[in-house]
Amino acid sequence: MFSTENFDDWKIRMQANLDVQDDDMRYVITDGPMKILKENTAVSITDGAPYRIEKPRDKIKMCKTGKEIWEKLIQMYEENEQTKENKLSVAVQKFDNIKMKAGEFMHDYDERISCIVNELNAFGKVYSNKEVALKVI
Repeated sequence: MFSTENFDDWKIRMQANLDVQDDDMRYVITDGPMKILKENTAVSITDGAPYRIEKPRDKIKMCKTGKEIWEKLIQMYEENEQTKENKLSVAVQKFDNIKMKAGEFMHDYDERISCIVNELNAFGKVYSNKEVALKVI
């Protein structure tokens, strides 16, 4: 039978083996070869494009049990009223500040506006067709 002590030894040896191959090999296996980015809603957005930052790796790494991981994930991603209000404010700001970029095709501009309007709808903020049409014009 496989004991916890044997598993811990195996885990340490496996991590050391991966670290010898490449400093980031363990992260490539656990997180994938790409950096995972998240939208930073604390930054003011002027051109309508979201500002993205890398998600931290170490938040879950410190957890020792599945229950701790679950609670940390709930804490990180479950939205409270303040978070929802902040996201709504950022989405409204995006809509208010969106402008057509130099050399941008109308189709692309319309697509960006549609994405923002869909985001606003998800938060319960609905603009009339007239308001959206005026924004496009």
